[in-house]
Amino acid sequence: MKYLLKNGTVVSGDCSVKKDVLIEEEKIIKTGFDLCEQDAQVIDVSGKLLFPGFIDGHTHFDLEVAGTVTADDFETGTRAAIAGGTTLVIDYASQDKGGHTLKEGLEKWHKKADGKCSCDYSFHMSIVEWNEDTEKEIEDMIREGITSFKLYMTYPAMIVNDTDLYKIIKKLNEYGCFAGVHCENAGVIDALIAEAKKEGRMGPENHPLVRPDTMEAEAVHRLLVIAKEADAPVMVVHLTNQKAYEEVMRARTQGQKVYAETCPQYLLLDDSVYSRPDFEGAKYVCAPPIRKKEDQECLWKALANGQIQTVATDQCSFTMAQKALGKDDFTKIPGGLPGVQTRGTLLYTYGVRTGRITQEQMCKLLSENAAKLYGVYPQKGVIAEGSDADIVVFDPEKKGVISAKTHLYNTDNNPYEGFKIHGDIDSVFLRGTQVVKDGKVIREKTGKYIYRGKNQL
Repeated sequence: MKYLLKNGTVVSGDCSVKKDVLIEEEKIIKTGFDLCEQDAQVIDVSGKLLFPGFIDGHTHFDLEVAGTVTADDFETGTRAAIAGGTTLVIDYASQDKGGHTLKEGLEKWHKKADGKCSCDYSFHMSIVEWNEDTEKEIEDMIREGITSFKLYMTYPAMIVNDTDLYKIIKKLNEYGCFAGVHCENAGVIDALIAEAKKEGRMGPENHPLVRPDTMEAEAVHRLLVIAKEADAPVMVVHLTNQKAYEEVMRARTQGQKVYAETCPQYLLLDDSVYSRPDFEGAKYVCAPPIRKKEDQECLWKALANGQIQTVATDQCSFTMAQKALGKDDFTKIPGGLPGVQTRGTLLYTYGVRTGRITQEQMCKLLSENAAKLYGVYPQKGVIAEGSDADIVVFDPEKKGVISAKTHLYNTDNNPYEGFKIHGDIDSVFLRGTQVVKDGKVIREKTGKYIYRGKNQL
């Protein structure tokens, strides 16, 4: 099929220009002014912004956690993602502890995802055990298109100690790869949890108290000291607060290469949500927790200054019945929030429209930087000749209200319930096929696995 998108404004990380875009099969074959093509289906996108397909580099679909499984699997999760303009998700496959291999983890995640995805997909690989056999598998992962990895400084089933942390990030760097790291001080958090339980403090309002910003900042500091000794780049995922951000900036002033990611919940919500009555605070339990308003402002300024490279979601959804597993013990509340459907429109409404960031910066944060960071640029992340025809037709004047009654997640709650939006998805093209029209998903399960190259950012 051949499409000609006429009279739209093409947005890149550098500028916004009114251009026509010609699509044939899976690729963009031409962009320019006053294009004509007799055998193309012409779509007038006057007044619309054309973004490269959004990339979410941090999702958790069909994940077993806290005695349950996320409410959204790859089928429902990627349907919500494509409705929100995300044309590529990079989920976290994981090695299991107990002598299991990276290959086994990858095969497990392919079984979860293959044939079910409505957007393109790839994986990071979580390493939870490090030995000679795991080290030998890094090259295998690269051949499978996996060039980024995940490490945890918390969670008993996932945590790697400082010795292995050093060895892993140093070895990954030798292969031209890097790790994203979940930074929290597990030992102190465990001690704070024990204190809370001893005092009978069992409600969700205690969640941010036992995972304070200082313990995220300490872990970020420790990671970056280790990374400096290893002479290796790292990424701090889901950065939440000013103290942790200052650690990133301090390392950069010393010449270290440090990437940073944040998420909409840390930009738009504050820790007062945990004190909502009737167990409503459980909806917002995630790790690291949602922080304070001053942390929001720090993160917005960092986005505007180009100091945070990407906004992902850490999509990890649960129903309120699942959250109720921790009704009598907040540490048993499954942690995570949905976000893939609303990331773009929230960033536009509360970022671009308020003047906190420009639409060009939004393009960098959601598309261009992620494509470069995760090794798919210029196949993805840009509207240019030869690139995949992943295009978000965005209506800057479309208004609405976010609600669990209308979202596509397989959940009965939404952390942004009642948020007004001004600017939303009109249509989406995935590799040249229109999969969203008038805000509705019209084609499903056309996503394919994407083999990724090395970091270009």
